[in-house]
Amino acid sequence: MNNAAMKLAASAAMVVALGMSANAADIIEPVVIETPVHYPEAVPAKVSGWYIRGDVGYLWSDFRGADYLTYGAGVAGHPGLLEGELKGSFSVGGGVGYQISHHLRTDLTLDYNFKSDFTGTSSGTCTSGGAFLACSSTDSSAYHAWTMLANAYVDLGTYKGITPYVGAGLGGVYMKWDDLENTIGPGFDQSGTITHSGTSDWRFAYALMAGASYAVNHRLSVDLGYRYKHISGGRMFEYASGTGPGFDRAINVHEVRAGLRYKFGASHQAYTPPPPPVYEPPVVYK
Repeated sequence: MNNAAMKLAASAAMVVALGMSANAADIIEPVVIETPVHYPEAVPAKVSGWYIRGDVGYLWSDFRGADYLTYGAGVAGHPGLLEGELKGSFSVGGGVGYQISHHLRTDLTLDYNFKSDFTGTSSGTCTSGGAFLACSSTDSSAYHAWTMLANAYVDLGTYKGITPYVGAGLGGVYMKWDDLENTIGPGFDQSGTITHSGTSDWRFAYALMAGASYAVNHRLSVDLGYRYKHISGGRMFEYASGTGPGFDRAINVHEVRAGLRYKFGASHQAYTPPPPPVYEPPVVYK
């Protein structure tokens, strides 16, 4: 083999070797460095601060009786009992409150109960022609009241936009009784109508509440609930014509209420879900 042939063979061998080396390099897979996927943390729920409220309601009162004294010849304060019923009435009120946490809020409310009419009966002893006879009378009056309560509520979670709650309140009621008209039928020496002056005073009261609210938007909520209010007993009417004074034992008030709450500050959210993960394509190094 001459020199030219040898050079040609060597060149061919070198080309084959380089081709095999290139194929071997292609077989090795590239190194892939995965870029981590970032999942942003959930935004914590926000709590609103101050709020104002307004409410209207329909109420019915449970009259538990009234005790009074009667005076006559040889009788120094004989006890008597006035029984009766109070008709339904309406209420309107407002207040200011503070949302402490997702589940706890407090407020101070002032409500006015419109006049609730009272009708009742009492029995005793009357005279007729010098004889003592049993007799009865019909009685009529009315009361209206201002109620101031400090309240606390527990919100029990939100379900499809509705938040049920329970609550309780302590405070006072300014009671105002109208004059009591006491009427005895004909046939007795005492027949006719006697007017006993009504009284007014502050009394202790407590309340228990339950209901649910619905958020119209992040500031305005609609509230629908029930409130039981107990008003302690007190003076009802004054002395007149041998009878009095009278003291009602206590009044229980049942009330259905509807209202609005407007929040200042941040919106109150039960939970803010995280945004979708941010995807970044992998970086490939060959």
